[in-house]
Amino acid sequence: MNKNKLITILLLACIAGAALAHKLRLVPQTGHSDWVLSVAFSPDGKTIASGSEDKTIKIWDAKTGTEFKTLTGHSDGVRSVAFSPDGKTIASASSDKTIKLWDAKSGKELKTLAGHSRFVKSVAFSPDGKTIASGSGDSTIKLWNVAGGTELKTLQGHSVFVSSVAFSQDGRTIVSGSFDFTIKLWDAASGKELTTLYEHNDTVYSVTFSPDGKTIASGSFDFTIKLWNVEGGKALKTLTGHSNGVLSVAFSPDGRTIASGSSDKTIKLWNVAGGKALKTLTGHSGNVYSVAFSPDGKTIASGSDDCTVKLWDRDTGTLLRTW
Repeated sequence: MNKNKLITILLLACIAGAALAHKLRLVPQTGHSDWVLSVAFSPDGKTIASGSEDKTIKIWDAKTGTEFKTLTGHSDGVRSVAFSPDGKTIASASSDKTIKLWDAKSGKELKTLAGHSRFVKSVAFSPDGKTIASGSGDSTIKLWNVAGGTELKTLQGHSVFVSSVAFSQDGRTIVSGSFDFTIKLWDAASGKELTTLYEHNDTVYSVTFSPDGKTIASGSFDFTIKLWNVEGGKALKTLTGHSNGVLSVAFSPDGRTIASGSSDKTIKLWNVAGGKALKTLTGHSGNVYSVAFSPDGKTIASGSDDCTVKLWDRDTGTLLRTW
């Protein structure tokens, strides 16, 4: 090979390399740039929504981890995300005191629900998708009409921050957890407080109903998960094993397993019937703020203040991917 031909080849390689580097610089960086505070599967299990302190909601392909969209519009951190039962709408709750509704397919912002006087910590759709419940740092729960974006009721009873809200599967009851160490049950139609559950000795950070609506699971800064009988309001079991506060709890779709995320940087899986720990999932380097089961129950998503979303195999506890 003569000298001129070699120089030409090297020059072309340099030009091609520079072009590739320029192209790579134009590819947007995926992943959140701050704490991931909430994760949720779509009802069909094909996508995952994540809410972050970076003020965005990201939509991911649950199978590949590809980022589909980034939803921007909040002026402060996004603390909670939820899909509507039909999967067409995403609700997000933010420290900017608002709830926003988004078209899940296009990513377009549909409505902004304003009325809370402090950060909104939790948001949940009713089973029929017509109502949203929101829990706030102003110590209240508000109910909203989804179609009109109007406030329906304000539920008052907690003495400090409301950290978590959830609807029962029949839509008749709302459960709330609070920094006042209590859990309250409310009549969704009237807004009347039905009962208060006392037994945690620290903040109740997460509450959820079992799929059959008969049991409530609660996660607390007292390092425990408690299971409660809805009808009688009595504590059935206390699950112990975390070495720090429990920030998120979720039932599997079959109701037999609970996943819990903790400040001890782990996720634990528990047998509901026996109250025994089945597995401990390790891999996050920070607090695990949110856990969610896929609709088929085979996969668990988690969000952490290590700025990542992780996907896990439920049966083996294997980490499948991180984004």
